[in-house]
Amino acid sequence: MFKTIFAALLLAASTTLLAQAPQGERRLEQRCAKAKDPKLCEERRAKVKSAQAKARQACEGKKGPEHRDCMQAQMCAQAKDPARCNTQAKERQARREKIREACKDKRGDDRRACVRQHIGERKK
Repeated sequence: MFKTIFAALLLAASTTLLAQAPQGERRLEQRCAKAKDPKLCEERRAKVKSAQAKARQACEGKKGPEHRDCMQAQMCAQAKDPARCNTQAKERQARREKIREACKDKRGDDRRACVRQHIGERKK
């Protein structure tokens, strides 16, 4: 009897957890709800999702750095200013590589702290 009730409760709890939106999507929804023009924010978000879907489709089958470069090229090709987009993407990649190199010997909480420290240096 106890096993049956426990299984039913577990099933009920798991279905409600799975029905929730992923963490990142909820954050974006909250951001658009707080925006000056929520409708414009939602339109922009839909446009970005569409561009990402097109880029994913174009880069399907590629792996690793080849996939990353393909996604960058596809996303920047759809930008208003492709040259500026490519420049910024290269700068972001250089910052990520610098942080990865600085924190490569650390693990767990030490690594997270190292990454936060280097990200904080950029914001100053």
